[in-house]
Amino acid sequence: MQGIEAMAEPYLERLASTLDALRILKSRRVRLECRHFFSGAALYANGKICATLTPKGFAVKLPEPDRLRLFQTRLGRRLRYFKNGPVKKEYVVLGRALQSHAGRMRSVLQDSIKYVTAY
Repeated sequence: MQGIEAMAEPYLERLASTLDALRILKSRRVRLECRHFFSGAALYANGKICATLTPKGFAVKLPEPDRLRLFQTRLGRRLRYFKNGPVKKEYVVLGRALQSHAGRMRSVLQDSIKYVTAY
């Protein structure tokens, strides 16, 4: 393992252990896979990214109403990987208050999985 993959390994391990702890289980309909993603890790559902864990935080891909609710309640913020880079419009970086609540985290991740596998 070299370079970026070595830097990303702790994120990959943390993402996989988070899924285990939250009991996010694989099903026959949905194939989940954790993989390296630049300097972090990504969760793929049926080959589509639904969540990332990077130095910028734990982000999930959600439909607009869910994103807006998290922004309004200050449980999430917009995702921007680079200082002057574009905002990743379908993603929300989850706040610590939400991440510390297992039931809410499980629900948000399941919503993200459903969202990306619906299209």
